[in-house]
Amino acid sequence: MTEIITILNQKGGCGKTTTAVNLSAALASMGKNVLVIDMDPQANATTSLGIKKNEIDNTIYTLLTGKCSYVDAIVETPTPNLYAIASNISLSGAEVELSKEIGYPYILEEKLERDMVDFDYIFIDAPPSLGILTLNALVVSDSVLIPIQSEFYALEGMADLIKTINLVQTRLKSECPIKGIILTLYDSRTKLAREVSENVEEFFKDTEYIFKEKIPRNVKLAEAPSHGQPGVVYDPECAGSKSYIQLAKEFLKLNGDEINV
Repeated sequence: MTEIITILNQKGGCGKTTTAVNLSAALASMGKNVLVIDMDPQANATTSLGIKKNEIDNTIYTLLTGKCSYVDAIVETPTPNLYAIASNISLSGAEVELSKEIGYPYILEEKLERDMVDFDYIFIDAPPSLGILTLNALVVSDSVLIPIQSEFYALEGMADLIKTINLVQTRLKSECPIKGIILTLYDSRTKLAREVSENVEEFFKDTEYIFKEKIPRNVKLAEAPSHGQPGVVYDPECAGSKSYIQLAKEFLKLNGDEINV
């Protein structure tokens, strides 16, 4: 059974796309069949997966607007077991177009034909906003992962994010519980990072799982997209890549899934 997971935080610079790309690639390296759907008009996930966004005819935009099928939108990435539905600048106007459609929060759900292509996991890299594209991602998802940067304003806007998730659950009748919280850009040497970690644990103490593995601030992870590769492929021995591999193992254990390495 395929699990669809949205990776979401409306605050930019939190490592959302880095997490979507590297967690997916790490799981693919463990033999899981993984699809990444790039729902962000910036298309950073598309570039990071080694796809030339301006050379792709079928994207998430053409899928949402009914100009191609789900299967036709899927492309292979250079990483074995890892596939993508790409994005490009054309998606930037999608919110206006989709808002005119009846039942616009359900368009992605209608387009995804879960039984036609078999994936273990589908990760959706949602845009850093709480608009129509994000609503579509949440409606179709089984769960949500929230990356939170270890910086001063880490929890700013988190109440709005939780409110949006609750809105989808109650008004749109779609289950999308928060699966877990991932601390990113973490530097254990600083007092601030430790304080943020404590604040996050306090904020989410009653309901959500907080991953034990914290993703460090890492130069190689930042370099990797310019080479069209996930960090775990570009430099599997760097601290950031090793951390995402550990995160993938923790993710699979949380899911009760088999770890093949």
